[in-house]
Amino acid sequence: MRKEDNRLNEVQDSEWHSTGCILCSINCGLEVRVADGNFVKIRGDRKNPRSKGYTCEKPANLAHYQANRDRLTSPLRRRPDGSFEAIDWDTAIREVAERLGAVRDAHGGDKILYYGGGGQGNHLGGAYSAATRRVLGMRYASNALAQEKTGEFWVERKMFGGRPEPDFEHAEVAVFVGKNPWHSHGFERARVTLRQIARDEKRALVVIDPRRSETAELADFFLQVRPGTDAFCLGAMLGVLVQEGLINTDFLAQYAGDAAPLLELLAEVPVDDYCSRADVPAELVRAAARRLAQAESVSVLEDLGIEMAPHSTLNSYLEKLLYALTGNFGRPGTMNLGTHMGKLSSDSKSDRKTPVAGRRIITGLIACNHLADEILTDHPGRFRAALIESGNPAHSLADSARMREALDALDCVIVIDVAMTETAQHADYILPGSSQYEKPEATFFGGGFPDHVFQMRHPLFSPASGTLPEPEIHSRLVAALGGYRSEELSDLRSAADQGLPVFGAAFTAALESRPEWGGIAPVLLYETLGRSLAEGLAPAALFWAAAQACAARYPESVRRAGFDGEGAALGDALFEAIIARKEGVVITSDPYAISFDRIGTDDGRIQLLIPELIDELRALQEESTDTSSSDYPFVLAAGERRGTTANTIFRDPGWRRKDQEGALRINPEDAQALGIGPGGRVRIVSPRASAEAVVEITDRLRPGHVTLPNGLGLAYPDEAGKRQVHGVAPNELTSMEDRDWLAGTPWHKHVRVRIEAVEVTEHA
Repeated sequence: MRKEDNRLNEVQDSEWHSTGCILCSINCGLEVRVADGNFVKIRGDRKNPRSKGYTCEKPANLAHYQANRDRLTSPLRRRPDGSFEAIDWDTAIREVAERLGAVRDAHGGDKILYYGGGGQGNHLGGAYSAATRRVLGMRYASNALAQEKTGEFWVERKMFGGRPEPDFEHAEVAVFVGKNPWHSHGFERARVTLRQIARDEKRALVVIDPRRSETAELADFFLQVRPGTDAFCLGAMLGVLVQEGLINTDFLAQYAGDAAPLLELLAEVPVDDYCSRADVPAELVRAAARRLAQAESVSVLEDLGIEMAPHSTLNSYLEKLLYALTGNFGRPGTMNLGTHMGKLSSDSKSDRKTPVAGRRIITGLIACNHLADEILTDHPGRFRAALIESGNPAHSLADSARMREALDALDCVIVIDVAMTETAQHADYILPGSSQYEKPEATFFGGGFPDHVFQMRHPLFSPASGTLPEPEIHSRLVAALGGYRSEELSDLRSAADQGLPVFGAAFTAALESRPEWGGIAPVLLYETLGRSLAEGLAPAALFWAAAQACAARYPESVRRAGFDGEGAALGDALFEAIIARKEGVVITSDPYAISFDRIGTDDGRIQLLIPELIDELRALQEESTDTSSSDYPFVLAAGERRGTTANTIFRDPGWRRKDQEGALRINPEDAQALGIGPGGRVRIVSPRASAEAVVEITDRLRPGHVTLPNGLGLAYPDEAGKRQVHGVAPNELTSMEDRDWLAGTPWHKHVRVRIEAVEVTEHA
């Protein structure tokens, strides 16, 4: 078995090296200088074909990720008294394999839950985990997407059979629903594009949000809805489109399935009443809908603001109807179906249910809000163990206290992570991964349309002492579990040394003769092709399989991107470019009209009618929007994205120069009524828990609406090693029961709370 490799030469401070950001799904290209195992200078990479030198302010702080006091430096085993002891890697792999194997043998591999698989740019571990999961017979998985995006994924699959991407660069009208791309991005060069739209009199920006965000400040039409009433606002806009004859009937006749029941329902929407319930001016809603209908091109993007709020999945449906009914698909500036280099979850069309409660599984993922229910029970199908990788469910999921209870109820918890997270503190074994810049890595999130850009980040540093890249961890686990023997791979290793064509033929033949190897193909590639790659690049072997799959599925798209070859040769050319072009490479290029060929529904037409959601849409007319409570009169949006916050891979709070505690933002009227001044302290009380926070007073929020930032509430050791919590962990306040009926997504953006003054200050 390969030993830990610390021989990778560190690059010198005088050189600029291409890499990528790991703080959001766009993964902007970066150029960096490094020294002594950390970043010295960071700037946007003009050579990156997607971001073209653009970056926000946050990646300038990546040194706080690469080197911090929470980095793990040895495998750890929990002692009987609850403390941890360091153990060597051979012992850790052997004992972890024994513990997981024992659960499999006693209860079945389907009783082992897999959670995680990568953050915003750390997806290779999740891809290699497929081999460990297969050899253990694991069937069920979840990750953070299952508390955010699965409802939207379900709607997109029903309507388009794929995931349409916006083209804001060329859109005449851009619509953002529950999204603030100024901070959350979601598409390339977000701030540049937003400014361009705002400055162009021929273009328009529509924002639906309960908060006057930085993006809303630029909007031509800002619909500041009452929190939780997005469905009424969207329904009113659709009602205007149908009732005023503004839908694109020619487009629908050519490309869409029967939508008569939907259109009849929208024709009956009481537009003025819905606007009143959402507390937005009816004339402004009508004007926004008309502007959208008159535009030559419209792109639309939603985010957590509606995905983590009442009517979550319905919101996603209504948002997509805005562009579908107006024919904004398959053209420049509209929504288009692109290519995919890989996928993060399997069973995209599965109708499987959870083993205990029989809940819907979407894109192969169990809704996070259902996980505790699948553990804390006497049901024979309950989960008995968990393998958690690059995820922190004890902090990031609703009702953190119950999630911790669920983790502690498992027979065995194995954590693979780079840091001592809140979840790792509940593990039986912790296996320390190398950082995202100490190994080859990439994201499999969408790479743009019409040109799909893919970037493999090369390692900038040797793996920290005591750590291993996740592909190595999974390879060792699979071997320990009997998935393969090293001596069985000698012929494939020899073939890899003879070049890609020889290896490809040998690998295909090996899988045909040993079909049981198909499930562990990732680690076989790592142990064979990976050994033939340049030093430190062995984990990149999986990209060969991904490139082959991409070339086989989209051969003409790959050729339009400038690659030559037939069959496997085309995939080999693509793989070699991915390895060589550190700044990123365009792997496919398409005409816009190809989107119509990629509609993946059964009849190849856009399906406007989703029966499961029609009843919910119809029931809006009878629904009360008055959900106020005398005990909990405020609506808290838990996890607001700000310029001073990022995802929780930034565990070191030192990166935040402002808003150190993560202030609770509150409207001036509410602050005055509570007798709270700027900088005062309050207690936030929800039905689940309470927390204290400092106050920031702002008129960006409606009265009755308060927000807490994402990324805080982590326990980080001080210089003496004592763990200190900085800011509020929002999910201590949230509830698993408050969730979407269909997808199970939690209502993190609509948490009922009350606010109590802890100390009163004079108003500034």
